[in-house]
Amino acid sequence: MDPTLAAVLGGVIGAALALLSLGALMLSERSQQKIPVSPDPIVPTGVATVLSVLRSSAVVMGPEDQVLQASAPAHVLGIVRGERLVADDLLDMVRAVRRDGEIRQRDLEIVRGRLGATQYVSARVAPLGSQLVLVLVEDRTRERRIDAIRRDFTVNVSHELKTPIGALILLADAVSEASDDPEAVQRFSGRMRIEASRLSRLVKEIIELSRLQGDDPLENPGPVDISAVVEQAVDRCRVDAEDRDINLVVKTDPALEVMGSEDQLAIAIGNLVENAVNYSPDGTRVAVAAHPIGDLVEITVSDQGVGIPSSDLERIFERFYRVDRARSRETGGTGLGLSIVKHIASIHGGDVRVWSVEGQGSTFTVRLPLRLDPATGQPTDCSGQEKPAIDLAPTPSEHTAKEAAS
Repeated sequence: MDPTLAAVLGGVIGAALALLSLGALMLSERSQQKIPVSPDPIVPTGVATVLSVLRSSAVVMGPEDQVLQASAPAHVLGIVRGERLVADDLLDMVRAVRRDGEIRQRDLEIVRGRLGATQYVSARVAPLGSQLVLVLVEDRTRERRIDAIRRDFTVNVSHELKTPIGALILLADAVSEASDDPEAVQRFSGRMRIEASRLSRLVKEIIELSRLQGDDPLENPGPVDISAVVEQAVDRCRVDAEDRDINLVVKTDPALEVMGSEDQLAIAIGNLVENAVNYSPDGTRVAVAAHPIGDLVEITVSDQGVGIPSSDLERIFERFYRVDRARSRETGGTGLGLSIVKHIASIHGGDVRVWSVEGQGSTFTVRLPLRLDPATGQPTDCSGQEKPAIDLAPTPSEHTAKEAAS
């Protein structure tokens, strides 16, 4: 072979080998520099089982502040929605524990439900392995509420019991003095029966309110069908309404559900319907309706009754407060019915509001959070439509209650 040609071929082969070597070296460096993909954090085996038996709210948080596991009480308490921890103070504690690995414990005030009810809790946050954080929350609202109630409840009760007891004593004396006057005895004994009935009802409602204040339905909640609650409430007053020719109009969505106690909610709505019937003229109409508004359910009770003075609207939910004491004596009102309604709505994470005009009627509205699907964090009734309740129970800004029920 020509020496010149051999030299050229040798140079070409050498260059090719050099390029191949360089390429191999670059590929080797890239493979060494490539960062391995970390597997997603996994909740340790058995943690889900432990969380399911805890009465306290428990949440396992991932490294990106996502909820990996949550117990049923955590959803009921409202601190978890979908894959988010919605309580900002708790989230701050989680991030602090993730930074330094130190266990933290604090008493917090958080918002319960979507209506802004204050919840008092004791929170404990601790690391769970290298990437996960465990959140434990104990609800202390019940203890605080009971302590506050005890400070003034006894005084109010003793004051209210004095009136019917004093009346019974005076009437008994009057009957004794009028023993030779059958007509007077009949009249006084009739008043005694009225006062005794009022005293019996007052004691019954005091016991009921005391029981409710010591019972939180969300400790062991269950799904509640709102249409069944409304039906119970209306049945409770149907006979009295028919006796006075008052037409009860009901319209509810059968798909609406909340979490809580069906018995307690039936008491609350029943109190509103009973008031509407008691304070409505004969031959009028009372409308009861329930419809979804976003992730809430609104239950409205409208009447064509005497209405409530504007100066009394802010106080009607206070215990033992009565707008018209003379009318309350006629209807047997104790001043506890609306306070029971407010209490039941509050412990279910909701509220109650009123619109009223004297001589035109009243509309009471109870708002409660719809039951959420734990997997999606969305209301179980996901139609996405806001259905009108009934034209007999409109919003006060559109019609008066009198126009609504006419």
